[in-house]
Amino acid sequence: MIRLSPDEISFPDPRAYNPDEGIIALGGDLSTERVLFAYECGLFPWYNPTEEILWWCPDPRCVLFPQDLKISKSMRKVFRDGVFTFTENQCFYEVMENCQKIKRKDEDGTWISSDFLKTYHDLHLMGIAKSVEVWQNGALVGGFYGLIINKIFCGESMFAHVSNASKAGFIYFVEKYKDVFSLIDCQVKTNHLVSLGATEISKIEYLDNLDRK
Repeated sequence: MIRLSPDEISFPDPRAYNPDEGIIALGGDLSTERVLFAYECGLFPWYNPTEEILWWCPDPRCVLFPQDLKISKSMRKVFRDGVFTFTENQCFYEVMENCQKIKRKDEDGTWISSDFLKTYHDLHLMGIAKSVEVWQNGALVGGFYGLIINKIFCGESMFAHVSNASKAGFIYFVEKYKDVFSLIDCQVKTNHLVSLGATEISKIEYLDNLDRK
């Protein structure tokens, strides 16, 4: 992997650099300028807060093409019954905090540090980062956030405090913006995402999609 210079905002070309683990570079900082440029290059930060920042461009890449969204019969009933209501960008920081604190299977701790929170909140204030909130009986029970880069929504993290909350929020979002975004970047494959229609594509195919304006 390449060590980044602290004096300039640059990344190695992920098309030309293909490490087995998908880690393209390390170091640098979490300035809004560097993080935004990373996403524009097809990279994202993911690391243990006690260690140096790692910048990833996995191959393959997990994505969802909006037209491939799968909605199960049980989830259709959830929507018919009005189990949840949805908002956007109403409490971005609170969504990130919930993503930070939620316990995840097979994961110890979180990569969402206080610096991470500040940077992405600043990107939200710039109109680049977006949140979706899922409500039930007036309580925030689920949600997710991500960045808008060209015609791609780069999903970062989601949380749910009740069954189906994050899944419902995701379906709501994809259905609403299916004609806006060419794909949803899910980064890393999970069974949860596959059940919603996510698939894996090559790094090159992802970067080709990212380059389309």
